[in-house]
Amino acid sequence: METPSIGKRYRTIFVSDIHLGAKACQAAFFLDFLKHHEADTFYLVGDIVDFWRIKRGAYWPQDHNDVVQKLLRKVRKGSRIIYIPGNHDEALRAYCGAQFGGIDLVRSDVHTSADGRKFLVIHGDEFDVVVRYARWLAFLGDWAYDLALWVNTHLNWVRRRLGLPYWSLSAYLKHSVKRAVNYIGEFEVALSQEAQRHGAQGVICGHIHHATMREFEDILYINTGDWVESCTAVAETYEGKFEIIRWAGLAEVDGHRSKTVSEFGAAA
Repeated sequence: METPSIGKRYRTIFVSDIHLGAKACQAAFFLDFLKHHEADTFYLVGDIVDFWRIKRGAYWPQDHNDVVQKLLRKVRKGSRIIYIPGNHDEALRAYCGAQFGGIDLVRSDVHTSADGRKFLVIHGDEFDVVVRYARWLAFLGDWAYDLALWVNTHLNWVRRRLGLPYWSLSAYLKHSVKRAVNYIGEFEVALSQEAQRHGAQGVICGHIHHATMREFEDILYINTGDWVESCTAVAETYEGKFEIIRWAGLAEVDGHRSKTVSEFGAAA
């Protein structure tokens, strides 16, 4: 655990599950994160734009547009951006292999870290049995998730007025319910096995909105988390070490800065 330095530059930054176009998207937190971080390469690891929500009703406020403009500005300033579509923005998978605004669209990628390790970078929905085999159930779960996020938004409005830090009800429920915990564990094992099949030493993914780093039989599993519940990203240093950045504690929202400090967890 260490205190983060504001304005730090990394070799690579990985983010996923921003869900632009959804009311629960924490665009203000993400913009603040982009303001304070630079990288040679940014990976957008799926569900960046939430077409599922947009189909149910257009929602695109100015700060969502600002996120897109900020990312394009980073390309113009010399950063490389690689976009790997997920299930909520799967319509973009038809364009994988193309480049838009300097952003490369790919189905998946193999990232070589500074110390020579290979990491499979993939959104991960392909290994979610609910999404693959019971799509109607995924949409039903998506509705329930929306309800939890609606409660979460109003709860955190009250918490900010009381000077309390951001807290995610939906994340708390996910990590407390036994079936959800088992689901996360099965997902982590499946992705680690896929990395092994690719001859990689690790996997970097998103999809389940649960940021973590852990070992599975010599495979380093890394999940970037999300920008709906936890406001997390994963960063690679120039030495090849990976850190989970929890940004909600430092982000400036509604004109004031939260009192808590972001957490960093490093893995060799």
